[in-house]
Amino acid sequence: MRPIDRAWVHAAVQALTADANRSADTHLLRLPLPVPAESGASAPQVTVYLKDESTHPTGSLKHRLARSLFLYGICNGLIGPGTTIVEASSGSTAISEAHVAAMLGLPFVAVMARTTSPEKVALIEREGGRAHLVDDPGEVYDVARRLAAECDGHYLDQFTNAARATDWRGNNNIAESIFTQLALEPHPVPEWIVVGAGTGGTSATIGRYLRYRGYDTALAVVDPEGSAFLPAFAGEEAPSARGSRIEGIGRPRVEPSFEPGVVDRMLGIPDAASVAAMRFLAARFGRRSGPSTGTNLYGALYLACELVAAGRSGSIVSLVCDGTERYDASVNDDAWLAAQGLDPAPYADIVERAWATGVWGG
Repeated sequence: MRPIDRAWVHAAVQALTADANRSADTHLLRLPLPVPAESGASAPQVTVYLKDESTHPTGSLKHRLARSLFLYGICNGLIGPGTTIVEASSGSTAISEAHVAAMLGLPFVAVMARTTSPEKVALIEREGGRAHLVDDPGEVYDVARRLAAECDGHYLDQFTNAARATDWRGNNNIAESIFTQLALEPHPVPEWIVVGAGTGGTSATIGRYLRYRGYDTALAVVDPEGSAFLPAFAGEEAPSARGSRIEGIGRPRVEPSFEPGVVDRMLGIPDAASVAAMRFLAARFGRRSGPSTGTNLYGALYLACELVAAGRSGSIVSLVCDGTERYDASVNDDAWLAAQGLDPAPYADIVERAWATGVWGG
């Protein structure tokens, strides 16, 4: 056991709490679906809201998770002055963790698949961290664990600890923040909250909070191609899941922090559809987001069209996970999309029609 340096612990917790005070309430963007003129005043009014997590200091939703994982490690006596921090990550979590580690004066190593975008690797290094790249994405867990043991460091293990490290009962977590910001809106209790799953921490936090507070809001998790989460939720065996081309969500295995019992529904989203929705958001609203935001928006629009078809008004909330600048060498590159066999065009037509008419499909 490491000796506890209480003065360092107090200073570290204060620094993390101050960071939370500066950045907890990210903006909630309002995107009311247009009502066609011929529909009349009695037509369903549906509004999609996007909580813009890209405005965190490290540019993504993972800033919240990084802060929680460090607090969890510090308060459990696992992190102290000089501890080398190691993480297995697909990119954005590691960027945020590198930032927090630098804030606390701790060395940081991110173990990532070699296919992680160069932009994300550069951001980790800019924050003072080091990237350790491996060829097989399935090896990141074991390599991270081994590196931490070799340097007597601490493996943050986001995929195991995300759900337990976050205070799901409140304390201005993402779920509480959403409902506070919706309080004066026409439909303050949304029909759906739509999120992707990488670690499963965000879906677990929101799903638990909905039950704890007694809300009727349902939780939908959108899952990209190649992920193990949706087959597992459906009670099927994942056919040799390869992970996801939509960085940040989708995993080749069902992670320990994924809690299917708090999820009401899962939707599989084609990767090309995620790209189409990401581009729609940029073109229509000037919000240049990453592909996981496109996954969220595609699912949210599908559920919005379901509400319209049922003649019901209401609100749906999802997330802007990060910005598009991290993906210039992947989904922002048409040559990369072509090499991957991804054609967003047919899905762009679906998104445009859904937005303009409230009707899904061709």
